Amino acid sequence: MVEAVGEYVSFVIAEIEDARRSCAHPIIIVEQRVDASEYVDNCFGTADMVIITDQYAHVIDLKLGKGVEVSAVENPQLMIYGLGVLNMAESIYDIETVRMTIDKTHTKMGKARPWMLWPYLGCGVCLFAIFAIPTSWGQVAQYTFFFIFYVMLNAGFYTANNIAYSALTALVTKNENERVQLGSLRFVFAFTTSTIIQAVTFGLVAHFGNTAAAWRIVALIYVIIGIISNTISVLSLKELPEDENETKKEADTPKEKYTLREAAGLLVKNKFYLLILGVYLLTQLYTAFTGVGTYYMTYVLKDANLMGKFATALNIPMIIGLLMVPTVIAKLGGMYKINYTGYALATIARILVIVAAYMGSVPMMLAFTAIASLGMCPLQGDLNAVIASASDYTYLTTGKRIDGTMYSCTSLGVKIGGGLGTAISGWLLAAAGFIEGGVATQPEAVITMLNVMYLWLPAIFCALVTFLLTKLNVEKANKALIASRKA
Repeated sequence: MVEAVGEYVSFVIAEIEDARRSCAHPIIIVEQRVDASEYVDNCFGTADMVIITDQYAHVIDLKLGKGVEVSAVENPQLMIYGLGVLNMAESIYDIETVRMTIDKTHTKMGKARPWMLWPYLGCGVCLFAIFAIPTSWGQVAQYTFFFIFYVMLNAGFYTANNIAYSALTALVTKNENERVQLGSLRFVFAFTTSTIIQAVTFGLVAHFGNTAAAWRIVALIYVIIGIISNTISVLSLKELPEDENETKKEADTPKEKYTLREAAGLLVKNKFYLLILGVYLLTQLYTAFTGVGTYYMTYVLKDANLMGKFATALNIPMIIGLLMVPTVIAKLGGMYKINYTGYALATIARILVIVAAYMGSVPMMLAFTAIASLGMCPLQGDLNAVIASASDYTYLTTGKRIDGTMYSCTSLGVKIGGGLGTAISGWLLAAAGFIEGGVATQPEAVITMLNVMYLWLPAIFCALVTFLLTKLNVEKANKALIASRKA
C-alpha cells in the first residue's frame, strides 16, 4: 500500500504542476461526486481527483496508484462519467478537452477485489477497537482513542472497501440490466442487514451481561460475520478482462460559461429546487426525531427491546416498497402522483401511531409505523430522478445546465436538516430535564417531551412534506415547456 500511495501522490503532484503551468487559477477538487443523471437516471460516481483549467478538465480515478490515460470511445460508462464532469465544470471555465486517467494495475485478483478484501480486515480491527476502549484510562485518553479508530474506520478502511465494492458492479458485468439489478439488490440487502442488527443487538448485549464487555463480545461477533461474508463475496466472483485498446481521446465540446453566483441565482429562481430543498430538510428532521426511539421505548414503553421490532416495522416495508417502486412508476407514467399519495398515506399512518400510542397498543403502533414507511418509499426511491427533472426545468427555462450545482446544493437540506434535527433533539431533552447515566425512570416533563418528539413532530413533518409534494409536479411543467417549444 505504501508503494501505491507513493505512486499516486507523485502522479497527482505532476498533474497539478502541469495544470498550474497552463492556467493561472486551476481548480483542484479531491473526492468529487460526479452527477451523470442527465444521461443515465440516478447515475452518480466519485472521482479521486478532478483538475479543472481554462483548457481542459482532467478526471483521475485510481485504485492502486498507477495511472494511464484512457479513451472513452469504446466505453459508454467512461463517456457518461466524462460528460458528468464536463457539466460540473461548465460554470467555471469553457472546457475544450476532457482527459480521463484510471489505474492499469494487473493482479491475480483484478483491480477492485484486493481493495474490497484487505481493507475490510482494517474495518474489523477498528470496529472492535471502538468498543474496546480501556476503562482504566482518563476521559481525554478515551476520547482520543475513540477518535483515532473512528477516523481510521470511516475515512480510511471503510472508504477503500466501499469504493472497491461499488466498482465491482461495473467490473463483473457489462450488461446494464444486470448492473441495475446488482445496485438494487445491494440496497435491499443493506436495509435487511440493518434491520437484523437493530432487531437483535440489544438482546445479544443483554444475553452477555449488559456490560461494556458484552458490547465488545457483540462487536467481535459482528466483525467475524462481516469478515467471513466479505471474503466469500470477494472470492466468489471474477472481474471481466480489461479492454486492451486504451488511447487518448480529446473531445471538443463548446460550453457556455457562467459564474457560481449566477448558478446560485438560477437555483433560487427554480421553484422546484426550493421545494426539493424543503423536502430534504423536513425528511432529515423526521429522521432525527424518530431517532429518539431508543429513549421512547426505554422510558415511555418501558421495554428497550421494542426498538428492534420498530426498526423492523420501518425497514421491511421500505425494502418491499423499493422493489416495487420502478414498476409502479412505469405503470402510473410518472413520479408526481405516487410521491404525494404515498406521503399522504404516511401522514395518516403517523397520526394513527399517535392514537395507538395513547391507547397503549404497541401492536397497532407497529402496524401503522409499517404503513407509514411503505408510504414514504416511493420518494425514497425516486428523489434523485426528481432532482434531475428539476435540473431539466432550469435548462428548459434558461437554456443553462447546472446539474452538478443542483445536486450539490440540494445536499444542503441533508446537512442542515440532519444537523438541526440532532441538535434540537438534544436541546429539547436537556430542557425537559433528561437524566443521563442509564437511570430507570425519567421526570414527567421528559416523558411528555418524548411523546412530542417521537409521536407528534414526525406526523407534522410528514404532513408538511405531503403539502410540498403536491406542488412538486416538475414533470408536468417540463412537458408543458417542451410542448410550447414545439408549437
